[in-house]
Amino acid sequence: MGKNLVQKILETHLVGGRLTPHEDIAISVDQTLTQDATGTMACLQFEALGIPRVRTKFSISYVDHNMLQTGFENADDHRFLQTFAARCGIFFSKPGNGICHQVHLERFTKPGQVLLGSDSHTPNAGAMGMIAIGVGGLDVALAMAGEPYYLEMPQVVLVNLKGKLPPWVASKDIMLELLRRLSVRGGVEKIFEFGGPGMKSLSIPERATIANLGAELGATTTIFPSDERTLEFLKAQGRKKDWIPLEPDKNAEYDQIVEIDVSRLEPLIAQPSSPDRVCPVREVAGKQVKQVCIGSCNNSSYFDLMSVAKIVKGKKIHPDVSLTITPGSKQVFEMIARDGALADLIGAGARILESACGPCIGMGQAPPSRAISVRTMNRNFPGRSGTPEDQVYLASPYVAVASALKGSITDPRKLGPKPPRVPMPSRFFIDDSPILSPRSRPEKVVIERGPNIKPLPLRGPLEDCMEGSVILKVGDNISTDDILPAGAKVLPLRSNIPAISEHLFERIDAHFVKRTKQLEGGFVVGGENYGQGSSREHAALAPMYLGIKAILTKSYARIHRSNLINFGILPLAFKDPDEFIRIQQGDYLRIAGLRKGLRTGGLLTIENETQKRSFEVLHGLNQREIEILLAGGLLNHTASSATKRQA
Repeated sequence: MGKNLVQKILETHLVGGRLTPHEDIAISVDQTLTQDATGTMACLQFEALGIPRVRTKFSISYVDHNMLQTGFENADDHRFLQTFAARCGIFFSKPGNGICHQVHLERFTKPGQVLLGSDSHTPNAGAMGMIAIGVGGLDVALAMAGEPYYLEMPQVVLVNLKGKLPPWVASKDIMLELLRRLSVRGGVEKIFEFGGPGMKSLSIPERATIANLGAELGATTTIFPSDERTLEFLKAQGRKKDWIPLEPDKNAEYDQIVEIDVSRLEPLIAQPSSPDRVCPVREVAGKQVKQVCIGSCNNSSYFDLMSVAKIVKGKKIHPDVSLTITPGSKQVFEMIARDGALADLIGAGARILESACGPCIGMGQAPPSRAISVRTMNRNFPGRSGTPEDQVYLASPYVAVASALKGSITDPRKLGPKPPRVPMPSRFFIDDSPILSPRSRPEKVVIERGPNIKPLPLRGPLEDCMEGSVILKVGDNISTDDILPAGAKVLPLRSNIPAISEHLFERIDAHFVKRTKQLEGGFVVGGENYGQGSSREHAALAPMYLGIKAILTKSYARIHRSNLINFGILPLAFKDPDEFIRIQQGDYLRIAGLRKGLRTGGLLTIENETQKRSFEVLHGLNQREIEILLAGGLLNHTASSATKRQA
């Protein structure tokens, strides 16, 4: 039996378990990345482990999320991250150097290695044959300390691409087609490996667009082979030495195969307010557009922006449209400036933003009320843009620029027979000066801590009897944006858990925090795919801080479930899905004999004292996860394990 690409990489990193779907495994980690919205907490967690220097082959801290310096908080966090990195053996990418996923693809992604990142779009690096997994900050902190990463072995799905993309159909349309077929829950507990003859014509930037969007399927990661296109890109980046050929065996086996004939695709668009509400552009064409945003960690490459610049050259965007352009990195920014494309974009009426996440996470450029915004980004969850009841559509740069020119959602095939050709540069402009190396004499570095950086909150060991009220009941596909918003108001508080906790569930229930404090904690009930979206562990940290003891749902998104366990919150699932209908907000619940119950079986009994009835829930925890929860979280468990080893 031949091996697929995922098996080949994981077997060289396996330190525990077997590569059989649904079995628990542990893998070694080569690289880690953090970004400033998650990095401050990850650094505090690493510091709590008492290890002076990182033990990975390479770790880097990016600043790309909290860029609006309207107060001291973000600037203070940037100084903390820079000095912490210098002292602890971490490389540091300065503000302005670019979005973590774009910069990492350009300068650090290595085929055959394993990358762990405290950002859900870390799988972007899978475009170059890397197992790149988005996780919570605490998991990254443990990896920086030299610990393996634990996960349940996912199923491996081959996406077999046939044919060649037609004119004006982009690689983004391939992933939108997958989202249309499979939904935002279709990739849970799966890795998507791309192959087939239709894959070979895709450049690395086109592959990165696909790999990045795998996060919206809920996938563990997405990966492409390392082939001649990978070598071409690495040569142009001056990194030929990092290339190794890496492909699946010809007789490789997969748990599932999805076939896509890309030659039959047409321009697609995701409607508000979910990435899987996909339809052909022609079905919504003609709707008036007020804003178009091109960029973010998706579709912000040199290839993407040169394409847009060539299309708008000599033209003007529609007078009713605000068009923003976000270069993904300093490299991209400088190259479009040197090639004249930046002047063409400005001349057409575009607004040029700095190389940061920006509009994608509600950090500026919130669209007008009741207005359509067409974006090349990866998420359009309700209110994520910063505007309540927003109308955000997701599409390729071709669709976005066509809509900006026409003032309405437009099929780009209306612009002509073919899009302009953008060849891959034989040499990218390279300037790594904004990437600072760690200090060779770390003892000379003083870590700078602003007043917004508060101590890391912890909880005690898990109680044996857990009781409290259902403080909130929500529906399906609740995102981490719903639990704890991003945006210019909340993001600067990422290193201050007491302050950020005041915003918990504020978009859904403005009285949630007040009620939780009055009731001294309790339970939250949700539907399917609870916690989808961002890797932000703050969506677990803040509930823990306020006293949320357990979440009861039909199912969880992978990263959020792990984050709940890491911070001592029980992730429980209804044995009978109809129980979700029966349970009501305000019901008083009680779980007795909890510690013994976790150790002796997969079921727990919950007494609904309000309704005078009981029901069963599944905890689905493996032995390691049980021990983490009994200790009150991963940091407690790690400290306890270290003490036992030293005894």
